[in-house]
Amino acid sequence: MTLRARYPVLLAMALLSAQASGAAKVQPDLQFGVIGHSFAKAGGERQLEQSLAKVADATLAFAVATGVKGAAEPCSDALYAQRRQMFADVHVPLIVLPAASDWADCKNSAGRLAGTERLNRLRELLYTDPGSLGDKPIALARQSANAKFRSYAENAYWNVGNVLYATVNIPSNNNHYRSEAGRNSEFEDRAVANRFWLNRLFAMAKRKKFEALVLFSEGNVKILSDEPGLLARFGRSAATQDGYGAPRHQIVTLAAQFPGKVLLIDTGAVANGTEPVIAWRDNLGHVSIGSRVVVVHVTPKADTLFRLEQP
Repeated sequence: MTLRARYPVLLAMALLSAQASGAAKVQPDLQFGVIGHSFAKAGGERQLEQSLAKVADATLAFAVATGVKGAAEPCSDALYAQRRQMFADVHVPLIVLPAASDWADCKNSAGRLAGTERLNRLRELLYTDPGSLGDKPIALARQSANAKFRSYAENAYWNVGNVLYATVNIPSNNNHYRSEAGRNSEFEDRAVANRFWLNRLFAMAKRKKFEALVLFSEGNVKILSDEPGLLARFGRSAATQDGYGAPRHQIVTLAAQFPGKVLLIDTGAVANGTEPVIAWRDNLGHVSIGSRVVVVHVTPKADTLFRLEQP
């Protein structure tokens, strides 16, 4: 083959080599979506449809949605299955986190609370697949792969680039802590599972030298307010246990030992007339998005690693 004939081949090889070398040095920006609790206040299926459409129209690596139904909607298998199909049809990998309104105050036909039974049924209907929902699913690692925590399939992690992402089932109703004597078995069992899960996530992020760990929950654990007097400031009496105290203390402690950034995203309320903003204290960041839909831009190695916008 003459040099002239070989030139296109050599040029193509040079370009591929340059691209491979550049890919190792520069990572492109990543975008992911977060759908707040669409069923807050008067929100319902129509608002959920609009929220799903917003993330489907964007170019996203994945999206995380919180909540399947509103508190006023039935706690039926039929509704759970119908919402699962809505999630499955979305044109983006979708990870769904249960909300307190999906199960906590559900009642059976006798009018008795059946929250734990409904949560377990929701797990059976939504979290049996090893991957995400959406018509382009991505692989997830679920806590239920551990035989000791077979029930906790809603806790999952995945990584994209040099960031580890994970869901943690911490609901918005004071973490489902109930003050009635003998009524806290669900809270206590999940607390054990979540404690193990958080330890595993931070250990993995540190061992693999991830640049950041992003945690998604429904409840706002007040991660930037880990000091005495928290209950009084947030309107709870000293006699009421703070259901978020244990995970808050654990996350603050583990974040202090992690060299990267830790970002918590939840669907806690956002004051009227304000937009969600990430607040930072050292390497620990937090943002509540309420019922909004936000897109998070991730720029590796940048001073501003995470940046929010609303689609």
